[in-house]
Amino acid sequence: MQPNSTNGSKTLGKAFNRIWSASMMSNLADGLLKTAAPLLAATLTQDPILISGMAALVMLPWLLFAIPVGGMVDRVNRRLALASANAARFLVTGILAFAIATDSLNIWGLYAAAFMIGICEVVYDTTTQSMIPQVLESKNFEKGNARLQISETVIAEFLGAPLSGVLYALVAFLPFVFNSVAFAAAAILVLLVPKSFATTLKAKPDLDSEAEKIGFWKDIRFGIEYLWRDKRLMRLVITTAFIGLCFALATSTMVLFVLNEMKVTEAAFGFVMLSMGIGAILGGIFAPAASKKFGRGTIMAVASLGMTSMIFLGGFAPNITVLMTTFFIGGICNTSWNLLVMSSYHAMIPNHLFGRIHGTRRTLVWGMMPIGSLIGGALAVYGLRVPFFVGGVLSTILAILSYRFIKKLGDFAANHPGS
Repeated sequence: MQPNSTNGSKTLGKAFNRIWSASMMSNLADGLLKTAAPLLAATLTQDPILISGMAALVMLPWLLFAIPVGGMVDRVNRRLALASANAARFLVTGILAFAIATDSLNIWGLYAAAFMIGICEVVYDTTTQSMIPQVLESKNFEKGNARLQISETVIAEFLGAPLSGVLYALVAFLPFVFNSVAFAAAAILVLLVPKSFATTLKAKPDLDSEAEKIGFWKDIRFGIEYLWRDKRLMRLVITTAFIGLCFALATSTMVLFVLNEMKVTEAAFGFVMLSMGIGAILGGIFAPAASKKFGRGTIMAVASLGMTSMIFLGGFAPNITVLMTTFFIGGICNTSWNLLVMSSYHAMIPNHLFGRIHGTRRTLVWGMMPIGSLIGGALAVYGLRVPFFVGGVLSTILAILSYRFIKKLGDFAANHPGS
């Protein structure tokens, strides 16, 4: 099955549009959860270590399950995998809403829910990204990823996050009820993706005899070895993993920083995060055009430096206006980085191996975030600004040292798709 051809039109094809429409409902659910979950945790405990523990548990499944899930995605019906992940999240958030409504939830129950939702996120994200090279031509990777990023930001940050904060201030379980319904709708919508795009592209034996499927764990081992042998990809993954660790370190107790240091109310918490969302939309709109004009590598390198320096500067924010400004600039840079680096992965990784390699790199990149979150929680005991300073300094130094490498790799991926 070949990717959809746009024939020069603005549409990216029916298959992509249906994946996109299904993801929008999932994004709404994510936005509701992104605001309500930390507010709920802050209601259950004020201990910064316990707060950071919840952030760690959401990301821990990437460390534990991303590699086997990646291998699974290369073998199963991808459409059903997406639907199953959203159906499971529907059940978990529904149970969570019931527990809150009956006043039977404690921090440990929230931990369990966060961990299970995290597992579903591993399946959903890996499967979605594995399908993109199937439904799009390489020339449309940036456009498709930008569209996904923009819609995710608009729906999650502009609709889900502020709505969740208001609902939570009214009745604590309401955002979780809406969250559960949104995941159910996403599970139904994803089944509209054409069956022909449900499974992975097969490797051609005459071109890649090693990739012949000879067993699940051997498949996984092959994906790990492929990434290890590709020094460019491996260095990019290691660089991204360390920056991700620093970001998680800095933001693991951000809800306490915003509520206690910045004196923001629970109802306004979601609106504070809109500054990052506005920046993310601008990044999603302008990054593809900037990449075309200045080169993908240049924009990636500048974005990495911008998003890391904003982490550091956020720790100095004297008031909520300054903090929101750093969120805004960081949102522009972060989204620009995400969509361009993902487009580079799509161009450089063969699709029949994408699930395994994507799972391996996410194990390293997102699997390091729980460690960062726990470190951030420990540092926050000495002050809620300390995680911003430590995470910001370390990640900015790495971004400076990696500037030339990132620029060179981004340009190579843009000019040599499939290499």
